[in-house]
Amino acid sequence: MFQTTRRRLALWYTGVTAILLLVFASGFYLYVRGTLIERVDDTLSHVVEVVQRSLVVEAGNVDLSPLDSPFKVNLEASFGDPPDAVDDDRIDLEWFDAEGDLLWSTLSEPLDIPIRLGYRGETVEISEDYLLRQLTQRVMFNNNVLGYLRVSHPWFEVTKPARQLFIDLSLGTSLLVGLVAATGWFLSGLAIEPIQDSYQHLKQFTADASHELRNPIALIQTNVQVALADPALDMPEQRQQLEVIERLTQRLGRLVDDLLFLARQDSGMLQLDLQPCPLDAVLMEVVEEQQALATSKGVHLQLNLEDMDAATVPGEESFSVIGDYDQLVRLFTNLVSNGIQYTPTEGIVHLSLKQCLQQGVPHLEVVIRDQGMGIPAEALPHVFDRFYRVDPARKRSLLSAASTQHQLSPSGKVMGIGLGLAIAQAICHNHQGQMSVSSTLQQGTTFTVMLPQQLPKKNEAKSVPLEEINQLP
Repeated sequence: MFQTTRRRLALWYTGVTAILLLVFASGFYLYVRGTLIERVDDTLSHVVEVVQRSLVVEAGNVDLSPLDSPFKVNLEASFGDPPDAVDDDRIDLEWFDAEGDLLWSTLSEPLDIPIRLGYRGETVEISEDYLLRQLTQRVMFNNNVLGYLRVSHPWFEVTKPARQLFIDLSLGTSLLVGLVAATGWFLSGLAIEPIQDSYQHLKQFTADASHELRNPIALIQTNVQVALADPALDMPEQRQQLEVIERLTQRLGRLVDDLLFLARQDSGMLQLDLQPCPLDAVLMEVVEEQQALATSKGVHLQLNLEDMDAATVPGEESFSVIGDYDQLVRLFTNLVSNGIQYTPTEGIVHLSLKQCLQQGVPHLEVVIRDQGMGIPAEALPHVFDRFYRVDPARKRSLLSAASTQHQLSPSGKVMGIGLGLAIAQAICHNHQGQMSVSSTLQQGTTFTVMLPQQLPKKNEAKSVPLEEINQLP
């Protein structure tokens, strides 16, 4: 239980930290990449401004049509001869006339890219692995268009450092997440340790207290029974009080046994005596033992065995499971007695047993259906919690139950305190089974128990050292 909680704490801590690191790394990457692009665009704008100031403008031909510009750019004086060698990281210039025809370029081959004006640069693909960042500017002189200047910057000046930054951030984030996971595991262990110690002390106290209560409870019950058997006791009021004491003592004894069972279950020291168990015989024994209680309340017990074709579940005996016979009896005794307790007079508690396949594994399904008051929908998720009672009038405290006589059921049987279903679920889980509950108010409650006919090897009987067995209450 504590290891599961520790893993969850470590996972939550690691997950939250990983998300925060991922958000930070993504934001840092986008910021750096945007800064690189902004620097490239600023460089292009600066080059355009410098080239515009260096242009040599001359008067054009006076015989030109009115639509033509009376000025022209002296390309040789403004740009000179195009360079022969072109470096990968250099900035390239292109000059177009007013009609958009290319007149001068530093590129070895002209680009088949139309002129697109813009205040900021744009990225264009030259080849599969070569991109350019370009900025095109219209050049005016005395309200006349001299031409268009296009400046190109290699895009790998952005992609190369951005790619390296991405790799560095990925490796750094992965390393940090690993360190955070190790740190989270260590810190969660430190956080769980005092809770675990407190829980162990509480379990030990429960086991010790239950063990110490056994003897005085047995003595009280014995003395009460001796007093009841005394023929000299002829006062009805005293006899009635002794009978109440006996019932409450029996209830307290059952509580001690339940606490002992749960303490051993929680500590992992509960020993399973696994052997082939005929589940139909278990249910018959439970029905036989509970028949007297059902008769006293006027409740009818019914057991139905629904046999199945052996070909459907091959290789398995009809109603046999591998389990602890005594624990299985206790499991179904708790469920049946619970159904009898809440079923009104002339009601029916129906038990059915059948074979079924669940995900290809043969299972035995036991359904216990009563006709009691039912359980509200909001209470169903809590019915297997320890000391949980649906009826708020029946409190969880044993002391208040022992001090108030109205806690008795109509049949005179002392009501439980909310451990029966928790024990039943624990026994079911010990046998790798599943238990579910459904209920309808004023109609009844149905408990369904699914037990595999082949118990996994990991749940075979545990070997408990002799010194630990001697220490058990």
